[in-house]
Amino acid sequence: MQMGTVIGNVWATRKEDELTGLKFLIVQPEMPDRTSAGTPFIAVDRIGAGFGDQVLVTRGSAASNMSNDKQLPIDALIIGIIDSVDVETKRGE
Repeated sequence: MQMGTVIGNVWATRKEDELTGLKFLIVQPEMPDRTSAGTPFIAVDRIGAGFGDQVLVTRGSAASNMSNDKQLPIDALIIGIIDSVDVETKRGE
């Protein structure tokens, strides 16, 4: 899984039939301190995330198995909207 922030939307009126009704969002991957952790990517959203939301994303084959019937042609799926992140840091000596 990976953390990121939604930075945009992708509108596609023509797409594979299996993708009808799904929302596509652009996600900027991030570290827990919210610094950038790579190149933005497109993820499917079924839980209602929106611009500026910090989200949890699964990628690869796990994302394509979001449907019980068959694998969908996607490689990133938003699986949660993050409320907060707590990271314990060690103090320097």
